[in-house]
Amino acid sequence: MNIIQVASEAIPFAKTGGLADVAGVLPIHLAGRKHTVVLFLPFYKQVKEGKYQLDSTEHEIKFKIGDAPVQGRIWKSHIPETKIPVYFIQRDEYYHRDYLYSTPEGDYLDNAERFIFFSRATVEAVKMLGIKADIIHCHDWQTALIPVYLKTLYGSHHPGRDRNEPAFKNTKTVMTIHNLAYQGLFWHWDMKLTGLDWSLFNWKQLEFYGKLNFLKGGMVFADALTTVSPRYAQEIQTKEFGHGLEGVLVERAKNLYGILNGADYTNWSPKTDKLIPANYTPANLKGKAACKKALQKKLNLPEGNAPIIGMVTRLAGQKGLDILTAAFDELMKEDVQVVLLGTGEEKYHQIMRDLAKKYPTKTGITIAFDNQLAHLITAGADMFLMPSRYEPCGLNQLYALKYGTVPIVRATGGLADTVIDYQTIPHSELATEFIPLGNSSTPNSKLPTPNSTGFTFTDYTADTLLATIKRALTVYNQPKPWTELVRRAMSQDFSWKKSVLEYERVYQRLMDIK
Repeated sequence: MNIIQVASEAIPFAKTGGLADVAGVLPIHLAGRKHTVVLFLPFYKQVKEGKYQLDSTEHEIKFKIGDAPVQGRIWKSHIPETKIPVYFIQRDEYYHRDYLYSTPEGDYLDNAERFIFFSRATVEAVKMLGIKADIIHCHDWQTALIPVYLKTLYGSHHPGRDRNEPAFKNTKTVMTIHNLAYQGLFWHWDMKLTGLDWSLFNWKQLEFYGKLNFLKGGMVFADALTTVSPRYAQEIQTKEFGHGLEGVLVERAKNLYGILNGADYTNWSPKTDKLIPANYTPANLKGKAACKKALQKKLNLPEGNAPIIGMVTRLAGQKGLDILTAAFDELMKEDVQVVLLGTGEEKYHQIMRDLAKKYPTKTGITIAFDNQLAHLITAGADMFLMPSRYEPCGLNQLYALKYGTVPIVRATGGLADTVIDYQTIPHSELATEFIPLGNSSTPNSKLPTPNSTGFTFTDYTADTLLATIKRALTVYNQPKPWTELVRRAMSQDFSWKKSVLEYERVYQRLMDIK
């Protein structure tokens, strides 16, 4: 198949979150399955200033946004160490900025215009470059107008047009929702910037409580929808997690697929990681102890056996920081150290700085983006905390599992799909083939579940979070069960091998529809 991936960020070129990991790695795995893959991205400042081979195609794109003529240029590169082409849409007025979507003070005011241009320019570029497109796979709200354009301005659904644009006659579209909370919601007058007919601004298509909703448009017009874990695909069809779009998702449930994001073990494996001071494997965990010592030294924490609870996270309410901060004083009464790395909302920046000052010998808090420190925390911590209010997939818990850093997570979305809770259950209820970790001579003794890989909780409260951490600390203080748990976590395989096959099946189903 000829597959075009379109995203607003992708590693290694530009990143704010997990979307970039998926958009940068999925094309490589699809190409490995013998598909022809092309990636489209905006030509950001950091791309221009990066150490990439960039070539101008000399192609210029021209159309109107509203009544104003605009133009851009197409640049070309490759995903490093591959032959997969990457096309960048250049318009410096929109993309030559220090941040991708927003500054610490808030979103860019022209985000609607910026991503209207990117979406339509991508469609024009595909035509101009003569790229064959069986599938155009769009990621998140920034690209969600592409399915709308293909079925309206470039398709037979547009007033006055009775046939599809030849370049897209047989093209199918896939829309992936990475986080439903971010929808591309703008005031209704931005509709005129899209170049779309105002008849589309209705409650069934692009209108959402009087506003223009990019993601809703993509969800309505795409041929198939995916999201980034099976549990999240179910959750977003409910009022609690649907962010007002649950009705659209229920209506499209037959075309909605939950596909778990894969983990990129080429960059995230303790056996080969070049960013950590010592490598290690399940059979030989000495390197993990060395990483813990290095982490304590780097963050000026007392060296010793006190368990380290690590977090690498976006500092936002979604990530459970409200219940964490509510539980923090009680948590600090335990023999623990807490290390945190991340950036996000200024409110949480200040809260975390205050906690660092209050507990200088028990916390290591870094308000920054630091990839090397992220790897060191993942390797050197004993536990990895993700108490998210909701979590579409999550990648950090997958990395933590591989590094034997036992996850403590709220059982929601992809966290529930990937972490199995460590519970103690009566020996008589265990499967007969399970060989217990301890003495099994007492019939009613309680033993850990045989397939557990971490600790999970459901109630979104500070008390439940604290109780779950204490449960983990209890096991940590029992070296033999803890080591077995670490090794079991490290044996989990959430690589892209399975996920890429599931995307392939979705594409093939669409291609089979005539």
